[in-house]
Amino acid sequence: MKNKLFLAFLFTSILYACTPAKQIAGSARQTVLEDAALKTAHVGISIYEPATGKYLYNYQGDKYFIPASNTKLPTCYAAMKYLGDSLVGARVTTDEQGRLRVFPTGDPSFLNAEFKYQPLFEKLKGNKSLFWNTTQWQEQRWGSGWAWNDYDAAYMAERSPFPIYGNIAHFYLQNDTLKTTPSKLSITASPGLGFEEITHAIKSRAFTVERSLDDNNFILRPSASNFSNVSIPLRTDGRVISVFLEDTLNAEVVPFEITPSNKYSPTTQIIHSQPTDSLLKPMMHRSDNFFAEQSLLMVSNEKLGFMSDAKIIDTLLKTDFKDLPQKPRWVDGSGLSRYNLFTPQDFVVILNKMRTEFGMKRVKEILPTGNEGTLSNYYKAETGYIFGKTGTLSGVVAFSGFLYTKKDKLLIFSVLVNNHQASATAVRRAVEIFIERLRNQY
Repeated sequence: MKNKLFLAFLFTSILYACTPAKQIAGSARQTVLEDAALKTAHVGISIYEPATGKYLYNYQGDKYFIPASNTKLPTCYAAMKYLGDSLVGARVTTDEQGRLRVFPTGDPSFLNAEFKYQPLFEKLKGNKSLFWNTTQWQEQRWGSGWAWNDYDAAYMAERSPFPIYGNIAHFYLQNDTLKTTPSKLSITASPGLGFEEITHAIKSRAFTVERSLDDNNFILRPSASNFSNVSIPLRTDGRVISVFLEDTLNAEVVPFEITPSNKYSPTTQIIHSQPTDSLLKPMMHRSDNFFAEQSLLMVSNEKLGFMSDAKIIDTLLKTDFKDLPQKPRWVDGSGLSRYNLFTPQDFVVILNKMRTEFGMKRVKEILPTGNEGTLSNYYKAETGYIFGKTGTLSGVVAFSGFLYTKKDKLLIFSVLVNNHQASATAVRRAVEIFIERLRNQY
């Protein structure tokens, strides 16, 4: 009898040891939790199987982490749901004098070189006087908690109600001449430099270009390093927007505030610009912060009638995301802010909502797969089997998405790492080994 009980206990123990949960736990411990790059870091992992509606593994899945660009996942969900098939580039109406009044929507594609089709520009050109609304804008140029000293970094383009040229200035050399896009930018030499010194610096490519904090005064400075093409955010307050529009459209452009007499009328025309997913795909593939920020502001404008991160986030958390397991702290559209706090389980639920509401076909088009976008040089063997969003800040690595296993099971995963002291590459490689084992074993 004792032998039978022992054998039954042994069989049960072996069976339990072979369960997916036990296998995943062992793999997570070996490849992530005990990896040298992550031993002193904070780690959260959630693995969920939609077919069974059960979590296969949770390690601190209900704990909060800074998610970096995984914050773009709730932004993307909101944009997929509320921006329709095509972006609203602007609303325009004509006043009693026949002048166009433009109600901007925050659309980042206007005169953006990435988008060749420009229906709003075609609508506006040829008008000698234009008025654009300012009261829909209830935000600041930077998001809450952004590192202001990165103001001149291309990945932190300023937000605005009426983006133009992607809110970025590009500097490049052409036949020993410094060129800019847009043209006619103000470029001055650093104090003490004469014309000959500037000419020599440009010809020898021994210079850099910097921008002042509060205006579009770009400064050329000598440098020991060779100049290479550089992109710097534009300062985009209301006055600057008008100046750029006047220069581009050869028209007088005047801001105006909404009053009961000049708000939308029955003759208001909606100008659609781009297919929505043509914005969301690059946003997720290259983790474009500017597209993410403007997408969330566009959602705010469509749902609330004005552009406000705080108000639209509050609205979304009380409606679409009211069922998240842990209420996140969500402050911006891109994840540049360290104020954001989400749990791995939150991202699992958001991803599952994307799957059920929009279908995997659309999701696969928007999210990068292995060796693509921000997953370049990672998951090379998993092309077409993994679709996800990465996230990186100093000390932060995040990766959440969908995985099709070798047994053709669909899993949703989220791995969030905070406070690591290793290289981001080392952390990503450890997570990659874990995800690849998960694909092979389950």
